[in-house]
Amino acid sequence: MIGKTLGRKTIFDEIRKNRVLFLMLLPALLYFIIFHYIPMPGAYIAFVDYNVTRGIFKSPFVGFKNFDFLVRNGDLWNITKNTLLYNLVFLGLGNVFQIALAVMLSEIRSPWYKKTTQSIILLPHFISMVIVGVFAYNFFNYNYGFFNTLLVQLGFERYEFYADPGVWKYIITGFKIWAGTGYGMIVYLASITGIGAELYEAAYIDGANNWKRIWFITLPMLKPTFILLVLFGMGGILKGSFDLFYNLIGTNSVLYPQTDIIDTYVFRSLVGQFNFSMGAAVGFYQSLFGLFLVLTVNNIIRKIEPDSSLF
Repeated sequence: MIGKTLGRKTIFDEIRKNRVLFLMLLPALLYFIIFHYIPMPGAYIAFVDYNVTRGIFKSPFVGFKNFDFLVRNGDLWNITKNTLLYNLVFLGLGNVFQIALAVMLSEIRSPWYKKTTQSIILLPHFISMVIVGVFAYNFFNYNYGFFNTLLVQLGFERYEFYADPGVWKYIITGFKIWAGTGYGMIVYLASITGIGAELYEAAYIDGANNWKRIWFITLPMLKPTFILLVLFGMGGILKGSFDLFYNLIGTNSVLYPQTDIIDTYVFRSLVGQFNFSMGAAVGFYQSLFGLFLVLTVNNIIRKIEPDSSLF
């Protein structure tokens, strides 16, 4: 009902009263409508044999044929497994490092040292993944990379990093944690700042040292923030860091078994094979799986911690 009331006022009265706030909200609404809701009918590409000249809705309908091919050739299972495992590790280790650094910075009493350290830790977040790829190549290149040069000087044989898929799961994880920890740390640091000083003062009077105050006050108070960030992270659990993976791995097919994720697979389907339908099928599957995970995890959290669930 258009005239649905908010208390005694209609929605139009609310808009008129807070028109400046609603006006500030307008760009975000337009962004989501234009770039997220209007393109949604394009998901139909996943169910057709897309032909550029015919367009989306005039291309031959093939049902689940695109999905069936992905399941049969084994690609869907491999890229899903890789994407899921990588993002679970990123989510778990990332939050652990972010909480640890936020707690350590909150204990520093020198404002100058705290701000300087925070800026240094945050800096990697703003470095382009193209630059990270260059760093990685100079570190692990077989002929003149830093590590192989060091191995030779120590009397060992060179190691072919770019021919060993197993080692790259650790390299990729290391670069991801290095690049993302500083940004996520800010959220936890803001949560710690919001904890009442009287709690720490009362614990100090009761004889609690720094470690006990962290364990019994800081960490429990960070739990709602942790749960919220985990829920947000679960929504994109199948959306890999394409820029990171592509700039580190590129088109090295030798490393695909343990480094190929959904985003890089879709990219190759579109750019290398021009298979729009296959790429759309994988993207559609990615979105549905992410939605399922968010709903499942939210229901679990709602039963355990009702106040921390999203809805």
